[in-house]
Amino acid sequence: MNISEFNKKRAFTIVELLTVMSIIVILITLLIPALNKVRHYARDVKQRAQLHSIEAALEQFNAEVDGYPPSVDNANLTTPLAPYCGAMKLAEALLGKDLQGYNPRAKFISDLAQNEGVATTGYRFYPTQADKTADPVKYDESIRSRKGPYLQLENANAYRMKNIYPATADQIYVDNVENYVLCDVYGRVTLLDPDSENIYGKTGMPILYYKANTYNTGHDPNVPDELIYDYKDNDDLVVLGAPWDDAGTIIHPLHQVGTGTVGEKFYKMTRNTKISGDLPAVPVRKDSYILISAGNDGLYGTGDDITNF
Repeated sequence: MNISEFNKKRAFTIVELLTVMSIIVILITLLIPALNKVRHYARDVKQRAQLHSIEAALEQFNAEVDGYPPSVDNANLTTPLAPYCGAMKLAEALLGKDLQGYNPRAKFISDLAQNEGVATTGYRFYPTQADKTADPVKYDESIRSRKGPYLQLENANAYRMKNIYPATADQIYVDNVENYVLCDVYGRVTLLDPDSENIYGKTGMPILYYKANTYNTGHDPNVPDELIYDYKDNDDLVVLGAPWDDAGTIIHPLHQVGTGTVGEKFYKMTRNTKISGDLPAVPVRKDSYILISAGNDGLYGTGDDITNF
């Protein structure tokens, strides 16, 4: 056998190469969905861990302040204030509005210019750098009176609302630039500098927080006066839609639109399914609070939401 005949026998045919390439393509096609599932599962595990950390922080807050933070949106109070919803109050409770701890005297106000009950003092619960310069003693008193922070700031995933939502969708929050929220881990949202419009990173959607009203006993949206949980606590935030949706056409399923009972999606989602039949509807965690992450798709009220129940 000469060398040329030996080389001919060792060479691959076009058919063999195409067959091998086809097998590789098929294997990759089968592998990609599996890898995506693994990636999504890993993020879900990370998100549940974050919710667990928030729960532990809320228990610390409860032990020190004697109660969980409220979640009612200030825009829905008997005397309405600027919108300041459950997600924002969660961030204030665990980190403070200036990220230096919660001030027990603040009472979850939405306006940074709110004074300490005396209009002539001109001093705020969460003083700014200008306040520190004007009255360093009172500033130090404010810092010493703080509780927490109950989360490590480096891991809290806290961002301002104005960095998450474009200004056109965020007009109700324009005058409250220090409104922070705790964001989930899914990285669907591009962070924006509202002044320069520069992009500086990514984060997830705000985590929604609802506190149980333990004086009430119901979970039927047709009987609003008896509701343990109120869907309106975060609806001002939910109605803003998806931050990446420039056209403004994406509506979170958790936001009730059109016909039907107002808030029906929220009450179906948070109903305790172990109590069924002819018995009155009861919510999950009726004695404490609910946390909701929008999940991988970034939309509240869909099947991939991650919750603490």
